[in-house]
Amino acid sequence: MKPTPSLAILLACSFAFIIVQLDVTIVNVALPEIGRELHAGVSQLQWVVDAYTLGFAVFLLSAGAMGDRFGSRSVFLTGFALFTAASLACAMAPGALALNLARAVQGVGAALLVPSSLSILNAVYAHERKLLAQAIAWWTAAGGVSIAAGPVLGGILMSAFGWRSIFWVNIPICLIGFWLTLRVVPVIRHNGPARHFDIPGQLLAVIALTAFIGAVIEVHALGLTHPAVLGAFAVALAAAVLFVRVEARSAAPMLPLQLFKLTGFSPAVLFGVFVNFAYYGIIFVLSFYLQQVRGFSVLHAGLIFLPLTGTFLFANIASGWLQSRVGSRLPMIIGGVLGASGYALLGVFGISTSASFWAMLPGLALIPAGMGLAVPAMTTAILGSVEKHQAGTASAVLNTARQVGGAMGVAVYGALVAATATAAILSGIEIALGVSTALLLGGALLALSTNFNQGEKLCHS
Repeated sequence: MKPTPSLAILLACSFAFIIVQLDVTIVNVALPEIGRELHAGVSQLQWVVDAYTLGFAVFLLSAGAMGDRFGSRSVFLTGFALFTAASLACAMAPGALALNLARAVQGVGAALLVPSSLSILNAVYAHERKLLAQAIAWWTAAGGVSIAAGPVLGGILMSAFGWRSIFWVNIPICLIGFWLTLRVVPVIRHNGPARHFDIPGQLLAVIALTAFIGAVIEVHALGLTHPAVLGAFAVALAAAVLFVRVEARSAAPMLPLQLFKLTGFSPAVLFGVFVNFAYYGIIFVLSFYLQQVRGFSVLHAGLIFLPLTGTFLFANIASGWLQSRVGSRLPMIIGGVLGASGYALLGVFGISTSASFWAMLPGLALIPAGMGLAVPAMTTAILGSVEKHQAGTASAVLNTARQVGGAMGVAVYGALVAATATAAILSGIEIALGVSTALLLGGALLALSTNFNQGEKLCHS
């Protein structure tokens, strides 16, 4: 491949991750207003978040295969186009069902963008592993800042223009990213064998994940023993078992199970599930807490999330610097401990009917600091454990697992705060923060017991 303007390519890839991550959290502060205008209950509002994350999760693996087969650049451009169209549909949605269907299509667009952007970066920096780590750190920083800034930007836009503006804002970002990709991103040839689409695996993944998340969301409203809930859990279990069997026997599986035998791959994926389960779930319940328990305006609630933004950025940059010196393991350990400390402090001091912003600040600063250190290192560990032609698939597996974790976090934590009584909501949030603390400590212990750097060395030696 000829020399390329790698910084401009990094910018194009970062635009993609900005828009994908922004739409994870920008809707959270808008949920109460969306519910009022569209007459949607808590479970429907959970789907506003989870329809996107599920659409993202269930098509990521196929998107990785598409990138490996048709070229990352083509898939990347298609993702921008689809995301733009879906954002337009969200902005014009007449009801909750239309909004949630459009959100699912947005998720498919996001699925096309993320693995192809990582595959592009992996190709551009293929012979400079330290530069790759730094590029991924900046790419992750762009996404990290946008996911943290989502509630803040959402609050500002909503206070001025209403909830539909949070989807209109996507369109110029997508158009800039599309134009920049056409200008600077080269056609990247993958040297690995051509991959076929695994249609049975894709269908089973959609059924399993959608049935499972739907069952969890409806547990509060219908009860655990309701036939619809039990039936959905049964369908999810059966589809998951069939999915594993199909993938194990397929000549061209959507999810190559042998990846999980690589040193460090499975622990890094599980770490990603823990991180997203905790973060997505907590952002969802905090948005309800700030507006419904504390009575803050949407702008005030959005601005309270502002500390998340700065610490994400600095921690992401620090992660790239630290990885270039000590590898992936230590940033993941430190990040897990910092994140756990943030959730614990927020649970002890920041959640009550009268807690001040200053009581919430330490937790709100430490949570993104931990994520900012850990996530780039986790991503580098994944890419470092596979061959170059598997980069799209490997990054898709990681991001699929993370999005499934995020959807589960919203479903589970949302059920904890679905009550109307203030005491019950506060109790649910405290339980959620305790679970998040345990998950991040578990992630740190997992990283401590895994030699990620050895896995990278073995793979590329």
